[in-house]
Amino acid sequence: MAAFAITQAFAGLTLRGSSAGNVATSKPIAAKAHFGGVRALGKSAFAQRAKAQRLQVRAEAEADNASEANAATQATMDEGDAPRPRARGRGRGRGRGRGKPEGDGLTENVVQVQRVTKVTKGGSNMSFRATVVVGDGAGKVGVGCAKAREVQVAVTKAAADARKQMVAVPIAKGASFPHRVTVKGSGGAVVMLRPAGPGTGVIAGGSCRTVLELAGYKNCFAKQLGSSNPLNNARAVVKGLAEMRTYKQVAAERDMTVEELFAA
Repeated sequence: MAAFAITQAFAGLTLRGSSAGNVATSKPIAAKAHFGGVRALGKSAFAQRAKAQRLQVRAEAEADNASEANAATQATMDEGDAPRPRARGRGRGRGRGRGKPEGDGLTENVVQVQRVTKVTKGGSNMSFRATVVVGDGAGKVGVGCAKAREVQVAVTKAAADARKQMVAVPIAKGASFPHRVTVKGSGGAVVMLRPAGPGTGVIAGGSCRTVLELAGYKNCFAKQLGSSNPLNNARAVVKGLAEMRTYKQVAAERDMTVEELFAA
């Protein structure tokens, strides 16, 4: 049994093998590959070139996407800030913020959002109650209240309820009240409303201020004398404003002129 060595060179590739016996033996020959005389460790040169090509293709694709995004942004800026057409529908799902004007010319203001828990035989059901004031700033205002399992749905329902309960209120000269009034609402709410001169501003607090501002008053006084519940006080203010009458309204109700009313 003599050892032998087989060496064959092809394109810088050297194969070295060793085996026992003659060349015609059927035992396998162990072969080792050498590139330039140095054994290749890790990935081959072909795999490295393929990886480099993939990285290059990916970089080109990212550059193309970035250029398309820049072109779309530029086109949007060129179009300007033209308002989008309002979609038709019942208006569900639209966001409503504090003091946000709507398409019908009314301004909504969320006064209170309260969590309510109802205990039943099967367990407790939690929901949210929203109080919203709606007004046009020119003599119309309304207060609405509604409950729902989600805050946004409760606010939407309360705004719709406030629109149904809107009343017309009188605004005298100087954007103030025609006269003084003290009204008693539900739940122990008592509110005093008093006119003020020009430049005074709206001196009120809580939900009373919200109702007066959305109704269109600029100079007035308001004081909460009873309960501090925002819903009851807001409804009491609306009730007191609805009871007010101007000189022209009183004269028309009595079938008289304003001069005859003052002369009487």
